[in-house]
Amino acid sequence: MEVEQTQLSGVFTVTPKRFRDERGWLSESYSQRAFEDLVAGVQFVQDNHSYSAKAQTLRGLHYQSPPHDQIKLVGCVTGSIIDVAVDARRGSPTYGESASVILSRENGKYLFIPKGFLHGFVTLEDGCDVVYKCSDFYAPQAEGGILWNSIGIDWGDVSDPILSEKDRDAISFQDWSSPFDFEAGA
Repeated sequence: MEVEQTQLSGVFTVTPKRFRDERGWLSESYSQRAFEDLVAGVQFVQDNHSYSAKAQTLRGLHYQSPPHDQIKLVGCVTGSIIDVAVDARRGSPTYGESASVILSRENGKYLFIPKGFLHGFVTLEDGCDVVYKCSDFYAPQAEGGILWNSIGIDWGDVSDPILSEKDRDAISFQDWSSPFDFEAGA
């Protein structure tokens, strides 16, 4: 497994090794043992699968407030996306900064997003399947969203994305009070 740190501490990509032959390839996409070596104590309890039919579908920026905040491991198994994590931890030296990574079936990368980060993605082609593991269960009373274009994220060539009503009506980052705190050394 190849691990690459992004510009945000704690946010990194993981690329599992692919074993290829004339039929295609096999990959161990997740191993609890391997993740224990990377980040002690991570336990995923829920897997989600999102399908987007059209290119330029933008989902996010989403979060769940403590005590239901989530660690996520995100991959794109069909198509390609720009996946984004935004540091939303008050007091963090990188508060409001983002990391963007292209995830695709072709590159096989996954993005690890710790607690205290917003998450979103935009599809780069039709027919994208995005899968992600979460460290806490979905809690509708704790969910929230930030307006996708209120932070200055480079979403690529997206000017008029396909949005849900909830994402279209989300609050701007500047008008939002983050429920996340930065803990030095955590």
